[in-house]
Amino acid sequence: MNKPTTMSVKEFIIKRMALSLVTSEKIIDNVIQHQFDSANDALNLNNTVEISGFGKFFFNTKKAEAHYNKLLAMKQAYENTLADESITDKKRNATEQRMITVLKDIKTLKPKMHEPRTDI
Repeated sequence: MNKPTTMSVKEFIIKRMALSLVTSEKIIDNVIQHQFDSANDALNLNNTVEISGFGKFFFNTKKAEAHYNKLLAMKQAYENTLADESITDKKRNATEQRMITVLKDIKTLKPKMHEPRTDI
């Protein structure tokens, strides 16, 4: 059975498994979502995660460092913009929203950049 081009890989896997296991698609979806959430959590704690039969995922430290430095530069630029008294309220609100996103990304990436990691 070939995957239709209009269907995502995840949907296709769920449908195939539901048919072969005679189980609800919702249950299969919940199990798959839990597995990927767990893999994502593990990748936040470790540099590599391997899902048997699916692949090995790596945290790319060099790209992360470059992205982290870019986020710090963006944060500084947004702080400078917000310090300017002459900007419009519309621009101030947009900049504040971007700043919130950048701060969230920095908060997520910082522990990964500055703590020793192990592989699983």
